[in-house]
Amino acid sequence: QVQLVESGGGLVQAGDSLRLSCAASARTFSMYAMGWFRQAPGKEREFVARISGSGGSTYYTDSVKGRFTISRDNTKNTVYLQMNSLKPEDTAVYYCAARIAGTYDYKYWGQGTQVTVSS
Repeated sequence: QVQLVESGGGLVQAGDSLRLSCAASARTFSMYAMGWFRQAPGKEREFVARISGSGGSTYYTDSVKGRFTISRDNTKNTVYLQMNSLKPEDTAVYYCAARIAGTYDYKYWGQGTQVTVSS
């Protein structure tokens, strides 16, 4: 069982930056690929970014490329999402998720952290 706890959300203005953190309880954190997802009011949850267990491979949805950066520190069992040049359309609850490397389903999810970007 892996527990994930997100933090770092808040209310910011357009153009500002935020860094989200997700702390994991996994004993061997590097075994898990990690992802960030978000869900805006009235919309389905969508993929934002993912990172491999080693941190050597990352992937982003097109709408955040060049603005968001996913990273991880396996010594701290933590994954980050640095969000720059935030836009009002980035407003959502952000969730981190974990899947065992080599599998496709994100089995473990955090409780989410709210990010609100005002115009």
